[in-house]
Amino acid sequence: MNAPIQSRYLQDTLPAGDVPVVIDIQGLNKWYGDYHALRDINLRVRQGDRIVLCGPSGSGKSSLIRCINQLETAQHGHIEILGANIVQTAPKAAPVLQDVGMVFQHFNLFPHLTVLDNCTLAPMSVRGLRRQGAQERACHFLDKVGMRAHLCKYPAQLSGGQQQRVAIARALCMEPKIILFDEPTAALDPEMVKEVLDVMVQLAESGVTMLCVTHEMGFARQVAERVLFMDEGSIVEDNEPELFFTLPRSDRARAFLQQILV
Repeated sequence: MNAPIQSRYLQDTLPAGDVPVVIDIQGLNKWYGDYHALRDINLRVRQGDRIVLCGPSGSGKSSLIRCINQLETAQHGHIEILGANIVQTAPKAAPVLQDVGMVFQHFNLFPHLTVLDNCTLAPMSVRGLRRQGAQERACHFLDKVGMRAHLCKYPAQLSGGQQQRVAIARALCMEPKIILFDEPTAALDPEMVKEVLDVMVQLAESGVTMLCVTHEMGFARQVAERVLFMDEGSIVEDNEPELFFTLPRSDRARAFLQQILV
């Protein structure tokens, strides 16, 4: 396995002492037409937290993290990221959202750009880095995810696992304070899952704040500090991993675990 992923930002901000809240969600509700996708969500995330969101399909997991980075808009409630209320002041939220990275289920790499260009585009256009600095940063993170040898290739020339590792490097190139994962291994063949999970384990060890929607319960048990179990748009349980897996509080979580831990 490669050395733990590091960056200047991550090295300077590992949690110590009184750890600040970086995400504060209160009374969040989201509808898609008549469908009530998120119901009165309350959640506080502290700097350096490693949180896994799990639950059945349609329980609101992806909707929640997509509301955090404003890919979806909640109709009611409060989301504060790094001190900025992004629901009430959405037009002013963009600078804060630059510090929120996102890794998608289907990679979302630009097919017409090389690996290197995929990783340098946002740092140059959003962060204002010069090309040389952006390329140095991209090479650093591509090396950490084991993809530096492929920097001149296009996404179509890579396997699914390789594309997802590039997507993680691309997110890290913005040096985010928070990184969100939306089922990052769901679109991968089984043999490619481990290589992506290994990179995510390295990332967790570096101290970045992580929220990950996943059905990979082994990863949750190994990496998470908190497991959030969602059902029908609500957070049913918020627990430590070992307690969640051995002594779940709710009947619904118990039934879910009996189905997937076979």
